[in-house]
Amino acid sequence: MNLDIVQSPGTFLKHMLGHVPNEEVLHNYESWWISQGKDTSAAVDRAGTPWVKMFDQRGERIDEILFPPDYRKMLLKGYRTGVIWRAFEESLAASFVMGYVTSYFDPGLYCPYTVSLATAASVDKYAPASVREKYLQALLQKDDSVWQGATWMTEIGGGSDLGTHVGTAATHVEGDRWHLNGDKYFCSNAGAELAVVAARPADAPAGVRGLALFLVPRQRQDGSLNYTLRRLKDKIATRSVPTGEIELRHSEGYLLGEAQNGIYLILEVLNLSRVANSIGSIALAQRAFSDAYTFARDRVAFGKPVLDQPLMRRQFEDRAAGLRSGFALAWETVQLAQETWREPGPRYSDRFHLFRIITHLAKYWTAEFAVQTAKWAMEVNGGLGTLAEFGVERWLREAIILDIWEGPPHRQILDGMEVIERKGAGGLLFDHLAPYADEAELTELRARVDSHLMLPHAEREANAEAVFCALADFTAKALLVKLQHSQSEIVEM
Repeated sequence: MNLDIVQSPGTFLKHMLGHVPNEEVLHNYESWWISQGKDTSAAVDRAGTPWVKMFDQRGERIDEILFPPDYRKMLLKGYRTGVIWRAFEESLAASFVMGYVTSYFDPGLYCPYTVSLATAASVDKYAPASVREKYLQALLQKDDSVWQGATWMTEIGGGSDLGTHVGTAATHVEGDRWHLNGDKYFCSNAGAELAVVAARPADAPAGVRGLALFLVPRQRQDGSLNYTLRRLKDKIATRSVPTGEIELRHSEGYLLGEAQNGIYLILEVLNLSRVANSIGSIALAQRAFSDAYTFARDRVAFGKPVLDQPLMRRQFEDRAAGLRSGFALAWETVQLAQETWREPGPRYSDRFHLFRIITHLAKYWTAEFAVQTAKWAMEVNGGLGTLAEFGVERWLREAIILDIWEGPPHRQILDGMEVIERKGAGGLLFDHLAPYADEAELTELRARVDSHLMLPHAEREANAEAVFCALADFTAKALLVKLQHSQSEIVEM
């Protein structure tokens, strides 16, 4: 691979896919980022946690989040260009390539787009007709009137064990209308016009089976605030998305789908966000790689560029190979999501379970790769890599959050192994990879997974990481072969 292509997200996408959806639109979007967006992004990162204007001059609660002046211009650029509406009018691929370019320049900004897409998907798929008609189009606007979405599940006890820690209570009012009372602790895109929220109806059973999913508008029917912002989080990065604590006090909400199926709807939201996280992680890794490449190419030590020294050259080649494999793994989740994202739960097809296992593998592999690549990029830059003024250290700060968002590595391992054990996803995965993988390696890994599943529960969980890591590596390499085959077919056509 010619390493020069890593300096442009659009060029890398073209290299990997052969054909990029809306190539001219994407090129213009990237050009905007280079000429305007990246400076705004850097300013937002330097500014840190934004300020909240809690009251207006009449003393009414407004909870307005105040960013640097050009932030909203940067945010709206993606919405207008189509990071959300293209998913519905064209394809998920058209949305996710825009997300890739966004995350190359600002991974934090990709979060509002991600949760807005998940919100729109939930409204489109599960909202009652009257609610869908009232709210969906607001999320799909192509101008500055567009509404934003958010996905708020986590409470102070944590996000992995929702069945235990979701204390938000839902009380039925009439029809599809409910009142929600509780506190959400990690709320990305605080201030959004709409949010999908996990809560427990009063008569629901304990555990995850008792959770339901609700759509909560920012404003009540009378125009007053429907939820309030307790505070914003002071995070190490992703400062382009405001993350805060939300208070729900008799907040008006609308039930999405059937109450007893809430956990399935919640997992659909998480899985769609994990696809975006995988795409964003690889884009971030490319950006870190690009910054390292530019420095190593131009930096002269011991009489020649750092890039031309054998050990450094080998490291770049190995990272480039990982970048390509990781992209193939992430892109497969996009392809499978396109097939299954409109499929209603909870009776899902085998194709959906295949999507689930590859999504867990991709989220695990790509986020870890992003962290390690960002760390390595700092090392390539040496002492200069630790200085905020040059921006390289930012990618490690951003990557650490991507590694934790939507479930840290151990959560992906446990949930991924569960879908293998309970839904037969291991067999689905191996059958899917068989045309592109070494037969002997596939047979060996299949036997390893089967043996692992025979272990006692505690031992099976304790030893899951090594098996899952091997499975992720194997899947990434096989899917790179698959992507290369697809490219060849496009050329032949």
